[in-house]
Amino acid sequence: MKANRIGLVLPVLAGMLAGTLAGCAKNPDAIAPISMPVNAYAGLSCDQLVVEHRRSAAALAAVSQQQKQAATGDAVGVFFIGVPVSSLSGGDKEGLVALHKGEIVAIEGAMRTQHCAAPAPEAAAPARTPASASAPPVTPPPPH
Repeated sequence: MKANRIGLVLPVLAGMLAGTLAGCAKNPDAIAPISMPVNAYAGLSCDQLVVEHRRSAAALAAVSQQQKQAATGDAVGVFFIGVPVSSLSGGDKEGLVALHKGEIVAIEGAMRTQHCAAPAPEAAAPARTPASASAPPVTPPPPH
């Protein structure tokens, strides 16, 4: 009798788990870009396209970080209580990740069409080593 109950309960539990996991936030790398109109950025100059590319890339980086946190939160929630907590509380940013990815694809397409140079990655400030950061400037001794 117990074997029959276990045989009935396991498929139900597996189905519930599969349904719960389907509602989990995806990793940003697994999210496809939204298709944008071909002419969405057609009227912009190369300089304007570079500005838009940087804006979209920065927005994508920020929302991707939020999406990673939501995916992690969902995995933890499902593991401990069987519920994707982040997705249920509005933490899933899949739509925004897809939007910004789509913008970048469209901007890069417009840049290729107009033969614009590829946008340069943001230049980072030169790193200072702890020794150079704390050392006083070297000045020559006064003449005698």
